[in-house]
Amino acid sequence: MHEPAFWRRPSSLLSRLLMPLGALYGAVAARRLMRPGARAGVPVVCVGNYHVGGAGKTPVVMALAGILRSLGETPVVLSRGHGGRLHGPVRVDPQKHTAADVGDEPLMMARTIPVIVSRQRAAGVAPALALGASVILLDDGFQNPALAKDISLIVIDGDRGLGNRRVFPAGPLRAPLPPQLVRTDALVIVGDGTAADEVAASIDARGGLVMRARLVPDDESVAALRGRRVCAFAGIGDPARFFRGLRACGIDVAAERAFGDHHPFSQRDIAELRTIAERDDLTLVTTEKDLARLRNGESLAAFARAVVPFTVALAFDDEPVLRSFLTDRIGRARR
Repeated sequence: MHEPAFWRRPSSLLSRLLMPLGALYGAVAARRLMRPGARAGVPVVCVGNYHVGGAGKTPVVMALAGILRSLGETPVVLSRGHGGRLHGPVRVDPQKHTAADVGDEPLMMARTIPVIVSRQRAAGVAPALALGASVILLDDGFQNPALAKDISLIVIDGDRGLGNRRVFPAGPLRAPLPPQLVRTDALVIVGDGTAADEVAASIDARGGLVMRARLVPDDESVAALRGRRVCAFAGIGDPARFFRGLRACGIDVAAERAFGDHHPFSQRDIAELRTIAERDDLTLVTTEKDLARLRNGESLAAFARAVVPFTVALAFDDEPVLRSFLTDRIGRARR
């Protein structure tokens, strides 16, 4: 879906008209946040957002998995599988499943990390433990009360922040901000923007950890596109960030096409992109997440083979501090 533009403005008539619905939605969400969850038997590290839409959770989950492995842990990701048809619990197999089965993000992560998809989060614990999980990485389950969290880590885009800070549908928040702040152990701000500074100050005042991180392009991806004019397209939470990232690497973005988050690419979309690329002699480039969806079925897969993926990884500004934090909190959870 495309986020409504009024979510990103300080105030608007439409947002004010929707505030009663937001108050009702927020009251229900706040009550759910207070419910105790089931214990998994191993530490649970939750990576989530305060708001709907993307902010960089998937790169954070993948980076955390790498750090946890270096600490001697065996992380397994537990995901709802947004956009997939399978309710699970099922282990994601990139050789067998498509994004239509399990969702684009789980499919992408499963190439490097064991991933269990389960609509009922608690039902996914046993399969994760069967894979030898010493830590469960709960992908996007912060507002879901099914599992008790030992560490709740929230991701915010430093440029976009929280928009108008109103609760859905009046704004992008999934629940009122105060009860979400109380349950936050760590905050990761992606990028150098200042839009999350006020939230960061609140987390810091409560004794939580505040970290900065940035998306670092893969050298091979940059080299593959250097000297080419490209048509960039993306169906993620913030396509503009993807386009800015390409230009920051010196890549000549001659055309852009933005789609809604998790957009299911149609034959019409493919035809339009092909026409643009052939007409202007452009190289097609997209994100790994979008490419995961393009591999659905042979008709889209044929197109996907002509698209260059632009790979990025998340790097924390002060990884030793995060490593110490994780070691301490995981140790506490086990005790």
